[in-house]
Formats: sequence, C-alpha cells, structure tokens
Amino acid sequence: MTTLNDSFEYIMNNFENLRELDEGTVSKVIQTLLDSRHIFVYGVGRSGIVGRMFAMRLVQLGMHAYFVGETIAPIVTEKDSVILLSGTGETQGALLVAQICRKVNAKIVSITSSKDSSIYKASDFKIVLKTNKSSDLAPLGTLFESSCHVLLDSMVALLMNMKGEKEADLRKRHAIWL
Repeated sequence: MTTLNDSFEYIMNNFENLRELDEGTVSKVIQTLLDSRHIFVYGVGRSGIVGRMFAMRLVQLGMHAYFVGETIAPIVTEKDSVILLSGTGETQGALLVAQICRKVNAKIVSITSSKDSSIYKASDFKIVLKTNKSSDLAPLGTLFESSCHVLLDSMVALLMNMKGEKEADLRKRHAIWL
C-alpha cells in the first residue's frame, strides 16, 4: 500500500537532479531576462500554471512580464524574451510560439526534459530538467512541473539579488497587499 510519505520521498528525491543544472546557463538566462523589454512565458496545462506563477513573480519584481495568450499581452519583438515550458518539448502550442518568436528575433528560452525535442532545438537558451521516471507516486508530468516550479522560484531569488530587491519590495507590488 502506498503511503503519503512514499510519494513525498519519491518527489523530493527527484529534486536532487536540480543540483546538476549548469549554473552558467541559468545565469545567462537571468541576464537575458534582465535585458529584455518584455518577458513572455508559455506552457500548457500544469506547466502553464507554473509559468503563470513565474510571470506573477516577475511582475512583483517590477519587470514587464506576460503569459502568452492573455488579452493584455503586447506583441513580441526582438527586444523581448520568451520562456517556453514543456516537459516533452513537443507541445504544439509551444512550438507555434517558438516559430513566431523566431520570425521576430525574440530570445527563446526553453525549459524541457529532452535535448532531442523540437522546442530545445528552436531555443537560444536551453535548460534541461532531468527527472526520475513517472510512476503512480508522481504520475504524468508531476516531476517535471514540480522541478520547473522549484527552478523558477530559485531564479526569482537570483533576480532579486541582481536587481537589489528585497521581499519588502516585492510585497509593495503584490496585489493582495494593496
């Protein structure tokens, strides 16, 4: 019989894979975000929910961030960057966004679990999240989505540091505190 602790341990052990990320690549992505006029984030399903959380934190950092497809999102240009979240790297919507971004020379950042994927190949900056095998303890894309969330929240801390921001600064831009 599976217990809550079995699933918890399986998911937590997966996060050890994040220690293998190339910090140089992550630093380049962060600098690209800082240099961008607008930052667009895109993902489908649960990856999209993780992307929306990241876009929200970017706004709280005082950056101009949007989730692709929202009615208030401006048009993407060569001065912008786009972050695509796709576990398989083959999500059709993300591939379409990559094609559009390529046409206007926006910087494309992919976060995926496969170096062999179309989205990986279409990107300027590539972050591959190694994940343990899905199982009944963490079905479908749980391990990718959870790893993506931890990575992006860790990147928020680095962005805060580089921008000289503190939690109090973010709180002033947090809608619930108004």
